[in-house]
Amino acid sequence: MKKIYYLSSCSTCTRIINELGLKAKHFDFQDIKSEKITVAQLTEMKKLAGSYESLFSKVAIKYRALGLNTKSLKEDDFKSYILQEYTFLKRPVIIVNDKIFIGNSKNTIAAVKAILQ
Repeated sequence: MKKIYYLSSCSTCTRIINELGLKAKHFDFQDIKSEKITVAQLTEMKKLAGSYESLFSKVAIKYRALGLNTKSLKEDDFKSYILQEYTFLKRPVIIVNDKIFIGNSKNTIAAVKAILQ
């Protein structure tokens, strides 16, 4: 399976998709704003990532707006917030077979490039 969870309105996601040369004929694209993440999809991502926290974006504007930065969140909390609000998913999330790549760091993108070659 090759899949990418992204935001079509996110310039960083668009740049990464273009940089990696990802095409719809090779990847399943899911714009998480228009097509919400399902419990099953998030559970699968968690299996590959090891935790819901690793999938959670602490730089999302709502993270501070909701005061989550002052709370001690548990795994179920991270899962719940990601399912409630798409902005809490760290993006893009790229899945290539049984490997998951989360976020937009240079190291993450380099790892995706390496596996796609």
